[in-house]
Formats: sequence, C-alpha cells, structure tokens
Amino acid sequence: MEEAAAVRRAALAAVDDVDPARLRDRIEARLDTASMTPGVCTLTSASAAGCENDHDGITDRAAGVQLIYEGLRLTRTLAHDDPWTDGDRDAADLDILIADILVSRGFYLLARTEAADAAVDVVRAFGTDQTVRRETDDPTLDRNLEADVLELAVVAGVTAAGAHPTPRLREYANGLVDDSLPAAETFADDDVIEMLASLAATDATATDGVRTSADH
Repeated sequence: MEEAAAVRRAALAAVDDVDPARLRDRIEARLDTASMTPGVCTLTSASAAGCENDHDGITDRAAGVQLIYEGLRLTRTLAHDDPWTDGDRDAADLDILIADILVSRGFYLLARTEAADAAVDVVRAFGTDQTVRRETDDPTLDRNLEADVLELAVVAGVTAAGAHPTPRLREYANGLVDDSLPAAETFADDDVIEMLASLAATDATATDGVRTSADH
C-alpha cells in the first residue's frame, strides 16, 4: 500500500539521527513491522478533505501520529508485562527509552500544527486510562488508545487541508476501532473516504481538537 510505505519512510526519517546505532536499529526494526494504520488514516483524511499533495507537510503529520501511537503502544505493553519484575530488565530499560523517543519525535512533528493540542490530550488520556486500568484491571480501557489515536489522525489530516474535525468526524474515527486498530487498507475503501469527506467541516466555526477517552 503506497500510503503505508510513505508513512513508514517518514517515520524512519524522523528517527534517523538517533544514537547509538543499536538503539536506532531497534527502533527501525519496530517500525518496519508495525501497522501504519494511524498514519494512513491521517493521509486519507487529508486527501478526503481536499489536500491533493503534501500541503503543509501532511506526510510528516502522518509520521507524527504514527510515532506517538507506537511509543504509547510500547509503553502499554511494558506496563502490562512488567518485565522489570519477571523478565529481561535490560531490554525493558531499552524499550522504555525507545517509547520515550518515539513519542517525543511524534510531538516534534506535530508541534507547529493544528493537531498539537490534540496530541497532548491523547497522551494525557492514555496516562489516565492506564492508571485506572492498573487499579481496576479493566481490559476494555486498552481500546481507548487506538480510538483516541484515530481521532488524532483525522484531526491532523483534515486540518492540513484547511478543514475542521467535527464531533461527528471524531466519533466516526473512534467507531472504526473494535478490539484493535482496523487494517490500513480500511482507508482505501471508497465508503470510508466518502464518510471522512462528508464529515470534515469547511466552516471555520466548527470545533477543533479531539475528544479523547477522558471526555467519555
């Protein structure tokens, strides 16, 4: 899928200067095998809202969303498995550093975009969800990360085209998540593209931002 390849290239470029090489290689290996769904959703949303080329660095926006998701997903895995208690502590220390790098690079790519505040909201909601999950052992809270990230993706995408992420658009993106992310190919479906286009507002009075699990 061309869009997935473009997101992967941009994400890899964003971590190309990470040192030492062993750390960078581990990050690149993770990105090489990761689903590019969040990034592809960003690109498709931008295109559906009328962005016909790499206007305003849309590929970098897509990579930013992707990197934030990968970092938080890795953090969630470490929190659940707790390898420091019964596992490879050295590998866990390296992985938590990788997670921090991925999230920080993602923030850097989104920092000067209309999706910057939305990205902060996703990370805050993730922290709240994982704290509650640890206290209640409620696995249904894990879904919120994927739902929130797809909402972030449509915000990053449509705002690149000068459109606005309406509440209905964010709800639609949220609803695409079942127990896990949909496949990246979902965003090649004509019906999905049509819905994204119809739900992105061109009216400047529409509400910006992203409704996260903290607002549910």
